[in-house]
Amino acid sequence: MDTSGKRALVTGSSGDIGAAICRRLSAMGHYVYVHANKNRAAAETLVTELNTGARRSETVAFDVTDAAAARACLDALTRDEPIQILVNNAGIHDDAVFPGMSAEQWHSVIDVSLNGFFNVTRPLVMPMIRSRWGRIISISSVASLLGSRGQVNYAAAKGGLNAATRALALEVATRGVTVNSVAPGIIAGRMSADAFDAETIKSSVPMKRAGTPEEVASLVAYLASDDAGYITGQTISVSGGMA
Repeated sequence: MDTSGKRALVTGSSGDIGAAICRRLSAMGHYVYVHANKNRAAAETLVTELNTGARRSETVAFDVTDAAAARACLDALTRDEPIQILVNNAGIHDDAVFPGMSAEQWHSVIDVSLNGFFNVTRPLVMPMIRSRWGRIISISSVASLLGSRGQVNYAAAKGGLNAATRALALEVATRGVTVNSVAPGIIAGRMSADAFDAETIKSSVPMKRAGTPEEVASLVAYLASDDAGYITGQTISVSGGMA
């Protein structure tokens, strides 16, 4: 392992934003744990890419909604040294107008984003505190700030993530650990391709374009750096002016 950087975990790394974050953190010299659950093949492909020339990453696989599985994996990873950068990126959406939303749609979305935050973050906090340095960054959404039709469950999950970010930041502020969330707007990629056409983007986004996964990753990289050591408890939008 390259000990010049920190050890970082990015959950939900198989998606466009998660993969971009992994690439950026690896380029900064950090050793990256590339997490996946269902799409492990994509995570393995990314690890192969990141390890070209040197071993700078490895795959970890568990369901963030399974508290016991998450704890077992993370306790093993932090037995000898802490993971000091955590990016809570795992999330799903299952859209429906609220009167037609099923209980399963409600609970599954909240389970991944909000309970997943608890299941992954809690085992890593004390090792960070003991090391006196840590960065916890959660990927929220502009939907948590503006609302979004058909996404009451998603907005609730991400809004809860913002609130948890603020509260946890207060608890660990004196321990060298910062806690922030990043709220992307419409970001180009597989998830948004079918949901937003060019006209919708032009009418919704002041900058008249979708953002890129790399633009989200750039903010995450900054928040994970020493330069951002005085920024904590914040939810910062990457939304082209939407919020």
